[in-house]
Amino acid sequence: MSLYAKLQQRAAEGRPVRIGLIGAGKFGSMYLAQIPRTPGVHLVGIADLSPDAARANLARVGWAAERTQARSLDEAVKSGATHIGEDWRQLVSHPAIDVIVECTGHPIAAVDHCLEAFANGKHVVNVTVEADAFCGPLLARRAADAGVVYSMAFGDQPALICDLVDWARTCGFPVVAAGRGHKWLPHFAQSTPETVWGYYGLTPEQATRGGLNPKMFNSFLDGSKPSIESTAVANATGLGVPSNGLRYPPASVEDIPFVTRPISEGGVLERKGMVEVISSLEVDGRPIPYDIRMGVWVTVEAETDYIKNCFEEYNAHTDPSGRYFTLYKRWHLIGLEVGMSVASVALRGEATGVATGWHADVVATAKRDLKPGELLDGEGGYTVWGKLLPAAASVALGGLPLGLAHGVKVVRPVKMGQSLSWADVAMDTSTHAWRTRKAMEALFAAPSLKAA
Repeated sequence: MSLYAKLQQRAAEGRPVRIGLIGAGKFGSMYLAQIPRTPGVHLVGIADLSPDAARANLARVGWAAERTQARSLDEAVKSGATHIGEDWRQLVSHPAIDVIVECTGHPIAAVDHCLEAFANGKHVVNVTVEADAFCGPLLARRAADAGVVYSMAFGDQPALICDLVDWARTCGFPVVAAGRGHKWLPHFAQSTPETVWGYYGLTPEQATRGGLNPKMFNSFLDGSKPSIESTAVANATGLGVPSNGLRYPPASVEDIPFVTRPISEGGVLERKGMVEVISSLEVDGRPIPYDIRMGVWVTVEAETDYIKNCFEEYNAHTDPSGRYFTLYKRWHLIGLEVGMSVASVALRGEATGVATGWHADVVATAKRDLKPGELLDGEGGYTVWGKLLPAAASVALGGLPLGLAHGVKVVRPVKMGQSLSWADVAMDTSTHAWRTRKAMEALFAAPSLKAA
């Protein structure tokens, strides 16, 4: 039975999937816009540091005010309305709620939210992929131990890439490469919230109209988010990552099967079976026609002449050898698609992407020379960007994960372009996020990694 049919059945039976949402910002608002149009789901409560802002966003996406008048979660369950408050602990512990959608974008807080939800027997759809990037393998393990499902969010590119990889492998194709698109030039790595809109292609007026956060969008532009999302994909699928960061080869959609081949065959990959990000700009800054900037893709290989001939007979666009073929989605709809994860988790008990091992990491890297006493301001800010590295390389470096590089003090000089280590900063070791990361390192860093 399809997920939609299952949702219809739950609606007819009066047993909706009950949801708690933590964080009602831009991503959360996009999901909120779809909930009234989806059968068989009931948003019981929203926890947000600013309930008034949450109400404003609900009005922005078209919710009637009377739908959010429940004075408590218990009243919301009985009435079918939604309660809005600040207490996320109350939300994750309420016995009627089935699924928590973590949508804060704050990685340290997200770890707290996920762990507490697991402890209360709740499934979690984690939109805050930054948290997944630095401790996703352990979050997945903790969820499994608790008998619940932990999942990345459909609509965000990592889950969509995982879906394409699953399609390929289920069909019997070896995955040569998989990833997303991005608008990239090397100097974007030094972009700050002050320069982001010009580089990104939006006016300040458009950004204000959309309620867009310049720091968050700068995390996309400066390479941090592509590295974070590639890490999540590698940890979920087992695909490898480049030894010294993403290469961002420029390519149109038609050229993806040409560039995502091994170097030995004229492509850019160190080997088959890797993640990569395709740039929508030529190295001189010229836009590439028919780009994959907002989309996702997977490149597969025809291992036999028969399969190669099938590609040809059905007009599949391949590389010149006829053996490499790329399937793609040119767009993704962000929070508008999260309902797929909620339904999959609640009705099938299946994640839409979840870490299965520790293969990749995102290490905080200096945007400029950093001096002792300076405070790091995390992804998308003025001080650091995130560099994708193999987990073994990060362990050898003692790399500081980007998700923990916020509000921590630099204790020794760091040169521009240098990746930071734990020894470069004064960490707050009291947080669940730090303890979870260190526990993950102890659990997943095999002797071969530790010795690397």
